[in-house]
Amino acid sequence: MSVRELLPFFKWGFSLRRSNFLVPILSNNVIVTGEEAVSYQDPRKTVPVVPFSDFQASSTSPTLASLSTLSVSDVKRSPLSPLDNAISMLTNDELVVRVEQGSLPQYKLETELNDCTRAVEIRRQVLERSLEREVEMKGLPYVDFDYNKVLGACCENVIGYIPLPVGVAGPLLLNGASVQIPMATTEGCLVASTHRGCKAITQSGGARSCIISRGMTRAPVVRFGDVMRAVELSQWVEDPANYQLVKTTFDSTSRFAKLINVKTTIAGRSVYLRFKSDTGDAMGMNMISKGVEKVLDVIQTYFADMEIMSLSGNMCTDKKPSAINWLEGRGRSVVADAVISGEIVEKLLKTSVSAMVELNQSKNLVGSAMAGSVGGFNAHASNVVTAVFLATGQDPAQNVESSNCITLMEVTNEGRDLYISVTMPSIEVGTVGGGTFLPAQSTCLDLINVKGASYDKPGSNADQLARIVAGGVLAGELSLMAALAAGHLMKSHLKYNRAKS
Repeated sequence: MSVRELLPFFKWGFSLRRSNFLVPILSNNVIVTGEEAVSYQDPRKTVPVVPFSDFQASSTSPTLASLSTLSVSDVKRSPLSPLDNAISMLTNDELVVRVEQGSLPQYKLETELNDCTRAVEIRRQVLERSLEREVEMKGLPYVDFDYNKVLGACCENVIGYIPLPVGVAGPLLLNGASVQIPMATTEGCLVASTHRGCKAITQSGGARSCIISRGMTRAPVVRFGDVMRAVELSQWVEDPANYQLVKTTFDSTSRFAKLINVKTTIAGRSVYLRFKSDTGDAMGMNMISKGVEKVLDVIQTYFADMEIMSLSGNMCTDKKPSAINWLEGRGRSVVADAVISGEIVEKLLKTSVSAMVELNQSKNLVGSAMAGSVGGFNAHASNVVTAVFLATGQDPAQNVESSNCITLMEVTNEGRDLYISVTMPSIEVGTVGGGTFLPAQSTCLDLINVKGASYDKPGSNADQLARIVAGGVLAGELSLMAALAAGHLMKSHLKYNRAKS
């Protein structure tokens, strides 16, 4: 609690700059009095000194004795304090000059002004003045947005926000329940196509979606003087007693983080320790990183010569293509399938079962293999994944691994119907943390009934979101592959993905 925050309590009705009487005030847990307590000076004006002899306390004024018994919690911050508003009382032009001179850092605007929207306004003006050409900033909106939810959580140096169109695909009958799929995108036809896939699946009896496994990963890299010590660490971690110590240490860092396993990989004298942990309804990167840091501290008490190179050694693997995520999974590993009636394939999807099966083999399986793809044995899983991620406040960069998918199609029921499945080993989602609490994204999560954490069954909301993502991908794959098989792809894009001038 600063002196400036305590000054609003003085409500006797006089301008205070200096005083000779003593008033005990808490500042950073230290008692200060007299000159120290009231030495703040408004940088823009000089306030006349009010002698103590001129002060006449009213009948409602607090006494010095009563002041000394106040706790910090008794003092409320007043937005009208002249000292509190020393910076905020400057004009926008004056603030812009201070920012340009470097006396007021841009990143401090929100906290100094205590007004997030005004901070954005100032930052936009500074940006416009720094550009070598005129840019029309009106196209980038900034008003009517709660930046308090962004501050310290989602973005820095904020100058506005990007409005993205949000569509809904569905209803999709998934595991016996009807769900809607919110999708934020600028790609025409995407929502319409996914919606068509949802309709085909629902009319055929619905889809099934299951969680195979779950667990976020983090893989630090440590280094020793030689390979012998690297091997010793690997063997030490694999010892059951030592692993129990590691797990106890890790689990102590969070109510929800539960270590599942640690796998070691050696490269020369370096060791990569891939920690896998359940993280409840959170996507969990911060949670698992906190646990890993504490474990490394404990391990260093046994291996004093261990050099911690990085908390992430790229074997996690986060936001990069990798075989390890494809093979071992990361986040939620999900599989979804459905049987599509041959009649629906012909009447709604405008193609045939045999044509879709043949195309899936030629395109998604052989074509992707010839391209050397890792996790890319699908038509456009990333389209649906990214659109749902943007709508629900996920980390869009994690679309890289979350879009790992293999789409399989077979003829079933004596050749009459189509069996389709998607297997997605690394969908990384959460219903708490990140951008999930922003108003629009939170509403989209509420739309599918997975907003926030599940306290009855931690992790079940994020599980359901992952199942819905896989269900959406299933619908998207079905519809796009049908359009390709029927030769309708370009026709639909020309119809729906071209703005009318």
